[in-house]
Amino acid sequence: MTLKQELCAKQDWTSGFRAGIRILAPTTYIFFASAIPVISFGEQLERNTDGTLTAVQTLASTALCGIIHSIIGGQPLLILGVAEPTVLMYTFMYNFAKDRKDLGHKLFLPWTGWVCLDCPVALLAGHSWCMLHNPQIYTPCWLIISIFKGLVEEFGVPKTQREGTNQIALQSSWLFGNGMFALVLSFGLLYTGLRSRKARSWRYGTGWLRGFIADYGVPLMVLIWTGVSYIPVNKVPRGIPRRLFSPNPWSPGAYSNWTVVKEMLNVPPLYIIGAFIPATMIAVLYYFDHSVASQLAQQKEFNLRKPSSYHYDLLLLGFLTILCGLIGIPPSNGVIPQSPMHTKSLATLKHQLLRHKLVSTARTSMQKNVNLTQLYQSMKEAYDVMQTPLVPHMAPTLGLKELKESTIALVSSHGYMDAPVDEVVFDVNKDVDDLLPVEVKEQRLSNLLQALMVGACVAAMPLLKKIPTSVLWGYFAFMAIESLPGNQFWERILYLFTAPSRRYKLLEEHHATFVETVPFKAIALFTLFQTVYLLLCFGITWIPIAGVLFPLLIMLLVPVRQYILPKFFKGAHLQELDAAAYEESPAIAFNMSFEDPSNQASTAHISGGKFLMKLLQGVVENFATLTAPKQQVQLQLQLQ
Repeated sequence: MTLKQELCAKQDWTSGFRAGIRILAPTTYIFFASAIPVISFGEQLERNTDGTLTAVQTLASTALCGIIHSIIGGQPLLILGVAEPTVLMYTFMYNFAKDRKDLGHKLFLPWTGWVCLDCPVALLAGHSWCMLHNPQIYTPCWLIISIFKGLVEEFGVPKTQREGTNQIALQSSWLFGNGMFALVLSFGLLYTGLRSRKARSWRYGTGWLRGFIADYGVPLMVLIWTGVSYIPVNKVPRGIPRRLFSPNPWSPGAYSNWTVVKEMLNVPPLYIIGAFIPATMIAVLYYFDHSVASQLAQQKEFNLRKPSSYHYDLLLLGFLTILCGLIGIPPSNGVIPQSPMHTKSLATLKHQLLRHKLVSTARTSMQKNVNLTQLYQSMKEAYDVMQTPLVPHMAPTLGLKELKESTIALVSSHGYMDAPVDEVVFDVNKDVDDLLPVEVKEQRLSNLLQALMVGACVAAMPLLKKIPTSVLWGYFAFMAIESLPGNQFWERILYLFTAPSRRYKLLEEHHATFVETVPFKAIALFTLFQTVYLLLCFGITWIPIAGVLFPLLIMLLVPVRQYILPKFFKGAHLQELDAAAYEESPAIAFNMSFEDPSNQASTAHISGGKFLMKLLQGVVENFATLTAPKQQVQLQLQLQ
C-alpha cells in the first residue's frame, strides 16, 4: 500500500469522527433517502411475489451490502440499496417460476441463487462495453414512474387485502377520499420538505434553529405528516389512509429464505443453465446503475481529493451479489439519486465546518486590528489546517486565492492596505460564504452509520408500518426534485421551453457550454430522441411478457450511440450533449465597467462569482468612504 493509500484509509475514518455530532445531519438525511424507497420496494416485492420477499429482506440486503461497502468499498460516498430494476427483474423471474411444476414457488429463491451466481460472470463479460450514453437522464425517472404508479393505486382497490381493513374503505366514495387525502399528504411533504432545506436563508428564528431545520427538516416532515395522517379518526373506516405493510422479522416464515442455499441443488439442471439469461439482464442493469451512481457521486463539480475506484467497486458488487443470492435476499447495487445526494450533503457539512473555522478566525483577527494582508494570511492558515494533506501542492481555494491576488492588489494600489479591517469593510457572515468553493467531507463514517440505521429498521418494523404509503410518494418526489439541479437533460428541457427573446438571460449566469457551442436545432433533436427512448424503456415494463426484455434496450444504447447517432449529429455536438458531466461556462456580461458606485443598475460577472464582485466593490468603497472624500472614490475599473 502506498503512502497516499494509507493516508486515504486512515483519514476515511478520522475525518468522520473529527466532524463530531455534525456528521449526524448528512447521516440522517441519507438514511431516510435510503430506507424509505427500500421499504416501498419491499412492499411492492411482497405483492408481486405472494409474500416470498418482503421489506424485511430488502432492508436486510441494503444494510448488509451497505455495511460491507462502507468498510472495504473503494468509494465510500457510493450508497448501495435495493432499487426498482431489481424489483422488476425479481417480479419477472417469479412470474416465470411460479407457473412451472418443476420449479414453482418453492424453488423460486434457490433458482435466484443460481441467477446471482451467474451475475458476476455476466458483469465481467460486459465490462468491456462502454456506457456511452449520458446516464443523467435516468436519475429521477425510476422515482417519477414509482410516484405515478403509487398515486394512481391510491384511488383504486388495493391489490392485497390487509388484515384489519374495513370493507367500507373499499367503497368507491372512500377510495376517492383515500386518493385525495394521499395527494394532500404527498404534496404536503414535498412542499414542506423543499422549504425546510432552505431554512438557513429564512429571516425568522435563531441561527441554531434554522440550521437544525435545514439539517433535519425532511426527516421531521416525515414524522409530522405521519402524525397528520392520524387526525381524521371519527367515522373514517380502518384502512384510510393506507399504510406500509410488511411482516415482522420474528413472524413465522419471515426468515425461511436464509437457508435457501441448502435447496439450490434441487433446482433442475435445465434451469441452472438457463439462469444465465436473467443473470445477463440483471448484470446489465447493475453495471448501468452502479456505474452511473458512482459517476454522479464523484462529479467534477464536487472537487473530490481522493481517487475513484470504479473497477474495484464493480468487483466487490459481484461478490455481494453472490452473497445475497446464497442467503435468499435480493441484491443491492449503487443507487441514484441517493449517491449524489450523499455527496451533496457532505459538501454542505464541509462548507459548515470550514465556514465556522474561518468566521471564528476572521473575527479573532479583526479584534487585533489587523490589516487585509494579515487577515488573509490568518484565514489561509486556518483553511490549510482543515484540509487533508493528500495533495500538498494544491493551491488554496479559488476564493482565498482571489482574495489575495485581486482584492488585496486592488486595495493596495489605492493606498488602503495598512488600514485596519472591521466588519463594516469585510462582512464576515456574507463574504466568507462566497470565499468557500464546493468541497466534500470525504469519509466512511456516514455511510456506515446510515447502513446500520437501515439494519435497525428491521427490528423497528412495527413502527415503520404506521407511515402512510402516500408519504412515501411525497418523499420520492422530493428525491426526484433534489436530483434535478446539475442534470443536463433537465437543463436542456428548460432551455427548450425558454422564450427565444429571453435566452440571453442564461448567458448572464453560469451555464452549460452546449448553450454556446451547439445549435438550438441539434439540442432540440437530441433531447427529443432521449425523451422518446426513455419513454420506450419504461413503456415496455408495462407489458407483462415483453417487459423482461427492457434491459436489452439499455444494452442497445451502446451501438445506437456509437454507430447511429453520429449519422445525425456532429461529433463535437454529441460530445457536448452526451457528456457524463458537462462543463460550465462563466457568465457573459453585457456591461463590463462599473459606473458610479451609487448606481446599482449595471451588473457584471467577475471571475470567481459573487464574492469578487461584492468584495471588490464593497471593500474598496468602504475603505475609500472611511479614508477619502466621496469624489475620490468613484473608480472606473476595466475588468478583463
